[in-house]
Amino acid sequence: MTDRTSAISAAIRAELRLLDRAVRSSPALLAELLHPDFREFGASGQEWDRASVITMLTEQGGASPPPPITTSKMRGVRLAPDVVHLTYDSDSNGRRAHRSSLWRLTGDRWLLFFHQGTLFE
Repeated sequence: MTDRTSAISAAIRAELRLLDRAVRSSPALLAELLHPDFREFGASGQEWDRASVITMLTEQGGASPPPPITTSKMRGVRLAPDVVHLTYDSDSNGRRAHRSSLWRLTGDRWLLFFHQGTLFE
């Protein structure tokens, strides 16, 4: 595996981990994956920072966990030695979105630096 494909694979593994219900319900696990300067433009139109997205995701579970998120067409491009861009489609109980994530190598870990979701039919 080349450095390029290794970086893309690491970012994909981290993205899929971020979509896991167990991770999404844990502030500590989310914090391990989100860059300190994380920003998101959500499919809802809401802008999020690291603290607000951790709060929102961990409070979402409530009495019943949110539906699982499935992905398709995930692909990645290494933009720089320390930056990978992922794109994919997600489906959460019929709510579909095109997704774009920028993962940044910080120390020895890939952290989500920026994310955007755009709903589609």
